[in-house]
Amino acid sequence: MLKPKHLKKGDTFGIVSPASPSENKSDVVRCVEWLEKNGYKSVVGKNVNKTKGFTAASEEDRAADINEMFSRDDVDVVISTQGGYGSAQLMKYIDFNMITKNPKIFVGFSDITSLHLMLNKFSNIVTFHGPGIARFNSEELTPYTETQFFKAISDLEALGNIPLADEKKWLNCINKGKAKGQIIGGNLTLLCSSLGTPYEFDCKDKLLFIEDTETEPWIFDHMLSHLRNSGKLNDAAGIIFGECENCVPFKHNPGYYCDTSLEDVINYYAKPLGIPVMYGLPLGHTKDLATIPIGVEGFIDSDAKRFEILESGVI
Repeated sequence: MLKPKHLKKGDTFGIVSPASPSENKSDVVRCVEWLEKNGYKSVVGKNVNKTKGFTAASEEDRAADINEMFSRDDVDVVISTQGGYGSAQLMKYIDFNMITKNPKIFVGFSDITSLHLMLNKFSNIVTFHGPGIARFNSEELTPYTETQFFKAISDLEALGNIPLADEKKWLNCINKGKAKGQIIGGNLTLLCSSLGTPYEFDCKDKLLFIEDTETEPWIFDHMLSHLRNSGKLNDAAGIIFGECENCVPFKHNPGYYCDTSLEDVINYYAKPLGIPVMYGLPLGHTKDLATIPIGVEGFIDSDAKRFEILESGVI
């Protein structure tokens, strides 16, 4: 896997919106001010604050911003404003060959999972599952998120163990064991959506991390069933589930009994696999978010409740 150059003070963030627009256009202004205050420069994509239906701009315009940021010599990091919806639409418009020749730090999560999988497969570059730039302001950026983000994209040393953000929280060891492998993963909905596409993810002998939000347990069950039926769960060497915000039964009556907990769903699919599985790291839609380099080697020791990044994602 190709690794991008590490971040240094004074470097430039190229800001793009591959999916949905910010609810408040001032979110972009706030993050630009934060970057400048903390010693970085920024370039905002031409189409970031547009709106077209569910997305920030047309497919062509959103992809054009990504292509431009990767091609520019004065941009060091390409970072998404947020997730939302629409990243999967961009596959036919992104210049993956050009990106292979210009590997840069690329960051985002949630719907941006689709782009991580594409860039991993078609451009062979390490990317970073981490916060959107819209939360980079004094109100929303937690110390944990900030620390883990800059360690992941600045340090030439491996991240090592991914800690819990709150010592009061608890990691659930579902299956004991140890495993080593390349890291792949992201949002469960988008992982499932990749199946049957040219960028379908490969987790054979890899460590698979999974997160989602606002997803009822029965829908989570449906998607894990899909991954099991496709052979993906059995392919993985180990699985790490992130905290899944508000993944509880919603208050409605769909016509059948649906109060099974998310933990029960995860146990149902994970227990028979016989591989190490943990649940509860801050890897998704929570106020604290670890930044995970995708494509580097990792290690899971569920007996010790450790998920380690064994190599740096940058050079």
